[in-house]
Amino acid sequence: MDHSSNRAGPADGPGTARAPEFEEFVAARERHLLRTAFLLTGGDAHLAEDLVQEALGRVFVKWRKISRLENPSGYAQTVLVNTFLSHRRRRSSTERVTDVLPETGVDDPDPALRLTLLRALSALAPADRAVLVLRFWEDRSVEETAGVLRIGDGAVRTRTKRALGRLRTVLGTDLDTLTGRHAPLPTPGHDKAVLHHAH
Repeated sequence: MDHSSNRAGPADGPGTARAPEFEEFVAARERHLLRTAFLLTGGDAHLAEDLVQEALGRVFVKWRKISRLENPSGYAQTVLVNTFLSHRRRRSSTERVTDVLPETGVDDPDPALRLTLLRALSALAPADRAVLVLRFWEDRSVEETAGVLRIGDGAVRTRTKRALGRLRTVLGTDLDTLTGRHAPLPTPGHDKAVLHHAH
């Protein structure tokens, strides 16, 4: 999708010299940001796009500083998660799981099951959903996840256990179908595979 007409760019301010670098960053990271946002919103593709654009706008404002960081991509992911949580605090409406799923680049043998998983994600509390996405999709440690969400390590572990339990309750044996494994309960790696399948 082309957001060049409405995306903030360094030409809008004193960072004009940074324009090519910022655009390269967006081109390289926007697709991954969209996939993350899609999981965070529980499958609301339109809201995911809005959140990514808002997050990129926030990144642009501080691009001179962010571009010098060791991991600008990680910073952008943090901004996206915080943008999502801020949105959920402002809005009482729930996300909509769309019937049109983003392209994944791999064969999807059971789109209906994928939608079931996204609906299960959307039923989680936003903060619990954010914990799962950070831990199993973004590969963040407990400590890193706690830092992004500004909560304690113990709270991250509690939310992770609770959210995974709810997913298992809703999906049952569909978890095994999603990953092609037959263990009665998914392992942490199994749960990560489930999130990768969802996007």
